[in-house]
Amino acid sequence: MLKIKSLETINNTAQQFIDQIGNSTIFAFDGNMGAGKTTFIKSICEVMGVKETVNSPTFSIVNEYEAADGRIIYHFDCYRINKIQEALDFGAEEYLYSGNLCFIEWAENIAPLLPDSIVNVHIVEEENGERNVEVR
Repeated sequence: MLKIKSLETINNTAQQFIDQIGNSTIFAFDGNMGAGKTTFIKSICEVMGVKETVNSPTFSIVNEYEAADGRIIYHFDCYRINKIQEALDFGAEEYLYSGNLCFIEWAENIAPLLPDSIVNVHIVEEENGERNVEVR
């Protein structure tokens, strides 16, 4: 389990996460609203050397970034998806099976499209404001 103690140390936790991902490419981030899913993904992208502004793809549903090493990162926010057909319409399967990194918030809304190899990243906010990040 990883721990985010504060925003000042979040990049350290992001680096620990990156060091653990191995060959995995698809990650489902879950946690309560406000748990820090988007903030942690922003930090991961920053540590990976993304130069573009990383923001929540709530309305665009998916944003594309390029890491310093040339890897492509897709950041999904599936909160607004109500039917699988909506995900199919924007080409979710092409992104998911591209071999590129996919960081997905609200992945349960597209669960039938997700491969078995998905890595779940569960973020829990503690009373003291710290976050526990469980990667499974």
